[in-house]
Amino acid sequence: MDGSLEKMVDPTLAEMGKNLNEAMKMLEDNQRKVEEENEKKYARKDIPGPLQGSGQDMVSILQLVQNLMHGEEEEETSQSYRLQNVGEQGHMALLGHSLAAYISVLDRERLRKLTTRILSDTTLWLCRLFRYENGSAYYHEDDREGLLKICRLVIHTRYEDYTLEGFNVLYTKQPVIYISSAARTGLGQALCNQLGLPLSCMCRVPCNTMFGSQHQMDVALLDRLIKDDVEFGKLPLLLVANAGTPGAGHTDKLGRLKELCEQHKMWLHVEGVNLATLALGYVSSSVLAATKCDSMTLTLGSWLGLPAVPAVTLYRHEDPSLSLAAGLTSSQPVEKLRALPLWLSLQYLGHDGIVERIKHASQLSQRLLENLKNLDFIKTSVEDELSSPVVVFKFFQEYSNKDQTSHAAQASTIQHPIISNEGHIYDTFNQWLGEQLAQLVPASGVDVVELEDEGTCVRFSPLMTSAVLGTEIQDIDHLVDCLKMKIPVLTSTLQLREEFEQEVRRTVSLLYIEDLGWPGLGVVRYNYHSDEKNDDKQEKELEKINTELLKKLNELESDLTFSLGPEFGGQKNCVYIGMVTEDLDVSELVETIAATGREIEENSRLLENMTEVVRKGIQEAQLQLQKANEERLLEEGLLRQIPVVGSVLNWFSPFQASPKGRTFNLTAGSLESTESMYVSKAQGTGSTPPTTPSSSLAKQRLPGQKAFKRSLRSSDGFSETSSISHCDDLDKLDQRPPNLSPGQEQGPLDMERAEEQKEVVQAKTDTEDIHSDQSPPDCTKAEEQASPR
Repeated sequence: MDGSLEKMVDPTLAEMGKNLNEAMKMLEDNQRKVEEENEKKYARKDIPGPLQGSGQDMVSILQLVQNLMHGEEEEETSQSYRLQNVGEQGHMALLGHSLAAYISVLDRERLRKLTTRILSDTTLWLCRLFRYENGSAYYHEDDREGLLKICRLVIHTRYEDYTLEGFNVLYTKQPVIYISSAARTGLGQALCNQLGLPLSCMCRVPCNTMFGSQHQMDVALLDRLIKDDVEFGKLPLLLVANAGTPGAGHTDKLGRLKELCEQHKMWLHVEGVNLATLALGYVSSSVLAATKCDSMTLTLGSWLGLPAVPAVTLYRHEDPSLSLAAGLTSSQPVEKLRALPLWLSLQYLGHDGIVERIKHASQLSQRLLENLKNLDFIKTSVEDELSSPVVVFKFFQEYSNKDQTSHAAQASTIQHPIISNEGHIYDTFNQWLGEQLAQLVPASGVDVVELEDEGTCVRFSPLMTSAVLGTEIQDIDHLVDCLKMKIPVLTSTLQLREEFEQEVRRTVSLLYIEDLGWPGLGVVRYNYHSDEKNDDKQEKELEKINTELLKKLNELESDLTFSLGPEFGGQKNCVYIGMVTEDLDVSELVETIAATGREIEENSRLLENMTEVVRKGIQEAQLQLQKANEERLLEEGLLRQIPVVGSVLNWFSPFQASPKGRTFNLTAGSLESTESMYVSKAQGTGSTPPTTPSSSLAKQRLPGQKAFKRSLRSSDGFSETSSISHCDDLDKLDQRPPNLSPGQEQGPLDMERAEEQKEVVQAKTDTEDIHSDQSPPDCTKAEEQASPR
């Protein structure tokens, strides 16, 4: 083009055009570079660090995932335990998620055929395994989502115009969903929120109070509630029953409930851990009735130890269009791939593997139940002792140290504090017991559960935990051994709580704090009395004394645990005492706490008064020194004060002056004469400081015996040791240390005497002879000396 331009126009113009093109190209290149640099600056500033640049390699990403998984874990926890016993069957489930992502990119026709085959196979296998014939399946991640879809299906079925009119048809005839009071916490509220229904549409059915299990739904009361709702123009819609309540693992009377639902044209949905036993050869009649229900939810992941597999809701319904409208079926092939992890895992385990895992969990429950029957102070709560897969037990002791007569008398007094508080105390102790067992035997999977009638209990549900944690028979034996170790501690603490409370209430300086939520001997506070009107200052002083008291108690060699209590909800400025054993000397413990608190309080007051005492001591010392200087001037005469004349006069006639020193007693806060010091070389005169009250803290113990332990020697042993001959007394007297005076013995008395000497704080200071124009002496040295020149 440039050649043709040169032929057509003048060469000068062609050259100018060429230069113009080059100039424009240079400007465009510079503008493009500026835009690229601006884009880079924008990217570096706003794009997160891991996404900047051209990406990261696979090794770095996997290393980051590993650090996120295990970086914040404690080093003691082994990696195998963190991974929750993921075996080969777990690897198959994890492989299913990867294959589902890979299969989803296939062409549409091939994807449709494959997903249909996977969904139909998995549904057929589950229906055969759990005896649920002619059923359909819905696979979901949240175990409540299946029940939610079932509710929508029933609404579409009972309200024919619901698709067209929506909530208007519900307004004219309000639906009612019935759930048991033993159902999962928050289940009814979650259903109402997702369905857009008011809470008045949810009816909680109480459990039995007179006959049958206290965790089963009261069928007669349910029948009466349904009839009342029909009379008020409501529509009974659905009943949620349990085959294994979340708390105690009890099964409702499913046969009678099914008859009641058929009578009122209601839908019966069943859920619970006991549904897993439907796969076994022998199934109890109460659980077998679940096969006649309209729908059931299975949580195979926890039962078989399969990670990240969906829950399954099996249901029977004849209209596929309503199932599609309720969301139980989907036309999207990718939605059907949720069943792929189960499809792989079930084939890998096979029928024998599935039955073996469920049977193993039942055997663990029976092993624990048999051992618990032989333990005292353990109360079990199971529905069927022969086949119950859930074991619930608690520590219980009927009114320790009281016979049946006193027990009946106290039971008749409703307002008795022991009776009214006993349930709270047992709940606290069982909470502590469950936490201790879970910590000591983590592979057992025990946890703490709150039941409406029994209170706080320890629950063992191996169907929910054993496959994941890998629980074995030896873990159950270890659990029983740990339980046997904790029972004596619980009984001893429960028996000594009342004695500890009485001892503390009898002690003037201590205040007993009643905290029913503390699992231990009790709570005590050193009662600090002060004339200070400032509440904040008094509160700080109280906190300071009790904190120091806690520190002193923890320094003692004992088996007790002293703490500030729970992190949340505890009392302030208190000493919490943990669990104890039967050999605890409660009186010695209370005396030690009181004496230690008094010592801390006196030391605190001494430090508070130290400034004022020292200031007054300095003023008094200045006055006395000034007076002594004036007296010395009068005795020596005026001539001795002249420098040259005084030296000559002192040489011819030395002036002998007796030293008149002073000692400052910090405890008494007074100046005392030191004349006796120059005679006996010891300060044997003067006022005796007050002694600190002491108790039997220095109680003589056997070698290796820790503090607060009762002596194991009998009374005869004490009488024998008390009869010592006069020769033995002389031998002990001769063997005493040189610093002991006659009549003193070694042992606890020496320790008590040493404590008394430590509490007497005296500051003895000497000062040299000074003239009246010299500065006053130091506050801790107020001794005056007059030396001849």
